[in-house]
Amino acid sequence: MKKYLWVILVVIAVLALTGCGKKNTDEEVVVTEESTEPTTETVIETEEETEEVVDEEEIPEGYVKSRLTGLHVKEEIGTKRPYALMLSNVKEVNPQSGISQASIIYEALVEGGITRMMGLFEDFDSDRIGSIRSGRQYFASIADEHNAIFVSYGESAYCTEKIAELGLNQLSGLKGEGSTVFYRDKSLKAPHNAFASKEGILKGTEIRKYNTEYDNSLNNHFTFAGKEFDLESDQNVNKLSIKFSSYQSPYFTYDASNKVYKRFQYGGEHIDANTGNQLEFKNIIVQFVQGFSIDETKTFSFKKASGQGFYISNRKAIPVTWDKNEQDRSMVYYGPDGNILKMNPGKTYIAVFPADRQSDIVIE
Repeated sequence: MKKYLWVILVVIAVLALTGCGKKNTDEEVVVTEESTEPTTETVIETEEETEEVVDEEEIPEGYVKSRLTGLHVKEEIGTKRPYALMLSNVKEVNPQSGISQASIIYEALVEGGITRMMGLFEDFDSDRIGSIRSGRQYFASIADEHNAIFVSYGESAYCTEKIAELGLNQLSGLKGEGSTVFYRDKSLKAPHNAFASKEGILKGTEIRKYNTEYDNSLNNHFTFAGKEFDLESDQNVNKLSIKFSSYQSPYFTYDASNKVYKRFQYGGEHIDANTGNQLEFKNIIVQFVQGFSIDETKTFSFKKASGQGFYISNRKAIPVTWDKNEQDRSMVYYGPDGNILKMNPGKTYIAVFPADRQSDIVIE
């Protein structure tokens, strides 16, 4: 039976009232002038006591734990800054190229009901990634959380302001390094025909003389368990549908044999054009944000905000809360017990979704 996700979030409000151990703050967080609070009864029940996840793991010599996936990667990869690439997601340019090499995919609305994606890449070798499109200010803010170099073919005026405000390193198709980082596929129609390559991205980074070492003063964006585990929850998730708009309504189905979620959109499998393989994710996070609007002058600000959402992995879902502070580049997710969310190692998909449209998120 379909279960509308907006019905789960009362759990979080109850936990907050009972003081679940989450840190307190004296500063009131204001996200927008208006807020929407769910008023329906919950459909997710979690155990009061859960088994402690064993985090002991042996990391092979010459490897480190990836900040983006929790998997073991070579030191020369795991100690470097990732790249945040803006990816077009309109039907005309699907399937995208190189998208499956992203460790994390963020998706959010832009104008006209379409969505845009931002992929976080750390270990990639493609000579064709894209198509690459322009950035938006909320994607720039998210990239900064990860100490990433922002790669876009230009950006909106508000994003230009945000990049300057954050001092964010950017590789842009509209600047001097553009012809090095990007190339046009003349068989496709502009503006959807700009692509990037790993070689071009690395050369562009050299031209701009960006530091490529990860800033170790930052806390890890995610907290990963040492080994795979199952969430303690009564909410099964065999299918997740996300109706961004009538134009873009992707969904995910659970592959029990491989314990991952496979993505579908535009009436079929969402694949990588370079490999022909379907996109799949170990983790899914839906992050509800207040004040989201397709009118960018009203779009939510991530400067200092908090909200709710849910985390899905291994066919189970739990409610989460999140806190964001742009000043120290932090974004922390908390589980239903009020402690920092612990995630399964693997790739993650994150939907940044309007909080006042929770009924458009459907679990089956």
